Amino acid sequence: MSDVVEGAVKALNAKLGGAAPDGSVKFVILEEGAVRIDQNGASADDSEADCVITANDETFRALLGGELNPATAFMSGKLRIEGDMGLAMRLGALLA
Repeated sequence: MSDVVEGAVKALNAKLGGAAPDGSVKFVILEEGAVRIDQNGASADDSEADCVITANDETFRALLGGELNPATAFMSGKLRIEGDMGLAMRLGALLA
């Protein structure tokens, strides 16, 4: 597991604080790996998910750090979302 993915798992679990989305979301961090969030929290997992969010490492770090708005990232093409868009929006609210 890459250091980026390992750090992402820790940061996402801290941000979620025990809350869980009502489905599964996978973050694909280009050239690093994948992080999946479900009712058990975040883990390094590349299995299927209801929603897949793809971004490069720089964009992903900016999102986690609160430096980049998810909607802005999506509209500018820095973030690609496939699957359940509503779930992606709800996850954004959980992580804010």
